[in-house]
Amino acid sequence: QVQLVESGGGLVQPGGSLRLSCVASGIIFRFFDMGWYRQAPGKQRELVAQITSGGSTTYADSVKGRFTISRDNAKNTVYLQMISLNPEDTAVYYCNAQGITTVANYWGQGTRVTVSS
Repeated sequence: QVQLVESGGGLVQPGGSLRLSCVASGIIFRFFDMGWYRQAPGKQRELVAQITSGGSTTYADSVKGRFTISRDNAKNTVYLQMISLNPEDTAVYYCNAQGITTVANYWGQGTRVTVSS
């Protein structure tokens, strides 16, 4: 059974920081590209950041320079370090795993991030 379990969300003031974690089980983690997506109220889910199995990263323009995605294959974990948060970052953040040799695609249950004073 595949599970992606996110943690680290919460309420933070504008300008603050959070680190999200996503622990994967039931997959061979190193054979998956990992991504963080977010969905704000009334908006479509959007890609925030992605890290390939080889470690290459891409970011949405809105988070470049503020968010950093990383992975630890030994711990089956992908991270999203977020700094300089602003209210527009408020959303539910989802972890995604996309197989590099298969069409397998998995989602976590999401973790809520609220940026508010």
